[in-house]
Amino acid sequence: MGKRTLSVALLATTMLTVAGCGAGGGADAGETAAAPVNPDGVSGDITVLTNRTDLVEDGTMKKYAAEFNKTYPDVKVEFEGLTDYEGEVKIRMNTEDYGDVLLIPSAVAKGDYPKFFAPLGETSSMEPKYRFTDKTDVGGRTYGIATFGTANGLVYNKALWKKAGITDWPTTTGRFLDDLEAVKEKTGATPYYTNFKDGWPLESPWTNGVGSISCDSQASDKLAAMDEPWTEGNDLNTLDTLLYDIVHEKLSEKDPATTNWESSKTLLAKGRVGSMMLGSWAVDQMRDAAEAAGQNPDDIGFMPVPSQKNGTFCATLVSDYQQAVNIHSDHKEAARAWIDWFTEKSGYAAEEGAVSALKSEGMPQTLQDYVDNDVRMIERSEAKTADVNAIDNASEIGLNKPDYRKKLIDIARGVTDGSLEDYFDDLNKRWSAARQTVGS
Repeated sequence: MGKRTLSVALLATTMLTVAGCGAGGGADAGETAAAPVNPDGVSGDITVLTNRTDLVEDGTMKKYAAEFNKTYPDVKVEFEGLTDYEGEVKIRMNTEDYGDVLLIPSAVAKGDYPKFFAPLGETSSMEPKYRFTDKTDVGGRTYGIATFGTANGLVYNKALWKKAGITDWPTTTGRFLDDLEAVKEKTGATPYYTNFKDGWPLESPWTNGVGSISCDSQASDKLAAMDEPWTEGNDLNTLDTLLYDIVHEKLSEKDPATTNWESSKTLLAKGRVGSMMLGSWAVDQMRDAAEAAGQNPDDIGFMPVPSQKNGTFCATLVSDYQQAVNIHSDHKEAARAWIDWFTEKSGYAAEEGAVSALKSEGMPQTLQDYVDNDVRMIERSEAKTADVNAIDNASEIGLNKPDYRKKLIDIARGVTDGSLEDYFDDLNKRWSAARQTVGS
């Protein structure tokens, strides 16, 4: 997985059927993994599952554990880095052996959290301290704390865009397409890179834009009460039309089937690719790639989605993976101690150039351009995530799966029959029918 960080806003995919811990099969759901009052006496061996295989392999996670042990000397922390994190953890959750601390997989429906994870506290008491608590709130209890948050937007090569004569952020999708055309004509670079083959860059990096077009913190929640999200004027229509137009106008890579995420970072750093829709977490990774390639890291910039509301750019702030405690863990106190320390003391969010889960922390340096240019950053509500998940699952669309946008791209490049209008009509019909099925 390298340094890829998954950014997931809507927890939507298939439901888990878990032997031994399905409905009614969990451990004591009332046993809270409360924050330790005093480090003295907190002990136990815990296993932390992570998607950051790179940080496990290069020893970074061991360094974090060594610092943690200065406060909690009687807790032994082992890390398990999983390349196919979602796939492997989903399988392991058919048993009770899925670590002591884990990142909540997208395959777990929000309403099922109490079956698999120990509550961390009452949401009313955690909300004043942490961002994104509504992401894992079930029945007034919080079941996960974000590793960090991310803002949506586009990572781009500023030097390349300047070479193409572009100095200002595009304010409309039409202007953005014109700018991509200028990059193509004046520099010969690939204006936009879809990362089609890896798939995941077509998932949450685009879906996280819901709310940034309308400048509405409730935009994601409103999907639960909307029959036709792909109708003109809605965020999903604007975002997916933009992706379609980019590909249809031949402003992306020639052969999407051969894209490569790790290579794309170097391509952007060297100015051979102009832009990619990603979360703000990606900025530091691109700057690292630039430095490794002998390029200027300062050439890597981050711009908001090309749309304004009343003359203002908006960007959504959404939670990345949420850290949770396995309800079957024998060392819940030690597991919670790790989560609290990692969130509050490790400096991990700052190191990643990401938004801290702590409300007391300001915006990271990676978002300085947003701050300087008065981009309105809105923390997107996830209060209706369970309802949106249910509709998405029933519709079999997959807002956070690559398939539906892969088909969109295939239609745009002419390898699949159909038109954008017909495809949106089909998506709307499926969504509307699913709403009726799940009773939203």
